[in-house]
Amino acid sequence: MKELGIDLETYSETDIKAGVHKYVEDPAFQILMISWSIDGAEPKIYDMGKGQRIPFELAVHINDPAILKTAYNAPFEIACLSKHLDLQLDPSQWSCTMALAAQAGYPFGLDQAAKAMGTMEQKDKRGKELIRYFCVPCKPTKANGMRTRNLPHHDGEKWIDFMEYCLQDVKAEQEIRRQLNWFSISKFEQPVWNLDQKINNAGVRVDKDLVRNAIQMEAIVADELIEEMGRLTNIKNPKSNAQVKAFIQEATGIEIESLNKAAMPGVFKALEGTAMNEVLQIRERLSRSSIRKYTAMEKSACKDDRIRGLFQYYGANRTGRWAGRNVQLQNLVRTNLKDLNFARELVRTGNLDALKLTYDDVGLVLSNLIRTAFIPAPGNSFVVSDSSAIEARIVAWLAGEKWRLDVFKTHGKIYEASASQMFKVPIESVSKDMRQKGKIAELALGYQGAAGALERMGALKMGLTAEELPKLVKQWRNANRKIVQYWYSIQDGFMEALNGNVCMVNDNVVFEKRGKNMFIKLPSGRELVYLNARMSGQKIVYQGMNQTTKQWGWQDTYGGKLVENIVQAVARDVLTDAMLRADKAGLKIVMHVHDEIVIESQNEISTFVNDLLSAPISWANGLTLGAETFTTQYYKK
Repeated sequence: MKELGIDLETYSETDIKAGVHKYVEDPAFQILMISWSIDGAEPKIYDMGKGQRIPFELAVHINDPAILKTAYNAPFEIACLSKHLDLQLDPSQWSCTMALAAQAGYPFGLDQAAKAMGTMEQKDKRGKELIRYFCVPCKPTKANGMRTRNLPHHDGEKWIDFMEYCLQDVKAEQEIRRQLNWFSISKFEQPVWNLDQKINNAGVRVDKDLVRNAIQMEAIVADELIEEMGRLTNIKNPKSNAQVKAFIQEATGIEIESLNKAAMPGVFKALEGTAMNEVLQIRERLSRSSIRKYTAMEKSACKDDRIRGLFQYYGANRTGRWAGRNVQLQNLVRTNLKDLNFARELVRTGNLDALKLTYDDVGLVLSNLIRTAFIPAPGNSFVVSDSSAIEARIVAWLAGEKWRLDVFKTHGKIYEASASQMFKVPIESVSKDMRQKGKIAELALGYQGAAGALERMGALKMGLTAEELPKLVKQWRNANRKIVQYWYSIQDGFMEALNGNVCMVNDNVVFEKRGKNMFIKLPSGRELVYLNARMSGQKIVYQGMNQTTKQWGWQDTYGGKLVENIVQAVARDVLTDAMLRADKAGLKIVMHVHDEIVIESQNEISTFVNDLLSAPISWANGLTLGAETFTTQYYKK
């Protein structure tokens, strides 16, 4: 099959951070230039800066289903070309080189991926300056004649440089594809990418009245809080950590190291009995970042009130799970309001006075209502279905922990059952305290975590002492010996494969080293890639993206962390299997968050959807699944 590599440079008055769909919807949107290459040949470029359409030869290639179209971040090119040609291009005829690189274990950015691979062709460093000059509006000044946009004739030399930059991007993208000729996408994945594009293109509707009023209310309340802070202190900027910390130290003599969310309980405790409690409460309310999602919704919503492009395919390249874009859906505040409908209606109608009378903290209410800003199309409902305890089910299935598998085949109460096993009491005798300990142990210890993992999960805040934690770890591990053994079997399998032996663990996960890279074949057939994997002393190391620093370099791993990657990757494949079956059944998926899918439907189909997510999977024999499903007029948890 012929391959057509494409790169575009474009202009729009809408910030690309609002998403490509909103970006191309702008009346000022324009393709400035397009470069392309057939089968890796020297690329051509077409200057469209004067408003010409795509040349006939290229338009034919783009519309030919026998030609595979490739681009780095292909959804951008698909959206831009679809807008320019006034037709919806078929994503199944495209291959996204960024997605290919991510699946092979490389970083997302074109320049980062090229550097990590050590390709001959690198992304041109001049790009950012040229994009700022030609691709976005400029500030009107006397020097530029008060214009708001730079056109090719305003700087001919820069325009020539820009065309060279566009050509270089095609060369870099094509070189990356050549560098990745050792990696092939599993049959499982291409339909997943196609469905991902379908979901992103359909988008999900937002309640514009709720969003607009929430933004206005938040601004009014923030001004009131800032005014109150000014009355209590001499702080000029109450949102400044440095100024707040300096004021506290001056007023109390107590030095505060951090005011982030995790540190605040300790800060309140340290300043207990001082006059700083009110100051801290105001500072905490002003720093609530979740409310910013309303602004992101307003900026990203298209003319039909739907937000598109919310999901980044293969956003976590260790597991293949999705990442959020535009409005980050992966970290939404859980809805805790009991009178949700009432609070939501007060915001929708803009009744701030009633909201203040009813609730002490308006900002907290607005945070709780973020999910509810997503609503179905008129005449439809949302069907929300969440796979229950999916990671706990999968790790039990992979490790062969029979008692846990029996729990999921029957009552499904894993926290109570875990406490029963840990404390050697019948499940009906498990107390509330025991259940809490069972729950936190389940959440913290499944991937070789110890006392530190329990602390990070909040064990000390729930009343446990540091001295109790090692015993809790031991009790959980004694109750889950198969899982404990699985950590070491996975580590041994990885190390054995490093010596050139293909190794299968528990008949469901296969390790194989091919060249310098380690491949972990999952039950679905998809493979995880650990680049340049080797032993460094007693550690397994590989090259990858550090999830904390977001820097490329050498990473180390061990049995528990590998099990976490494998379990979360299998959970992702379970979700995608359900999504593919739902799509095949004609259901319209508008969102998916972690292990949950949201379907927009005119009919009552919750039972059908629940059965669909709970159904056995062909490649996961013996894995018992379960789901919790409900119908709603707005998204909620």
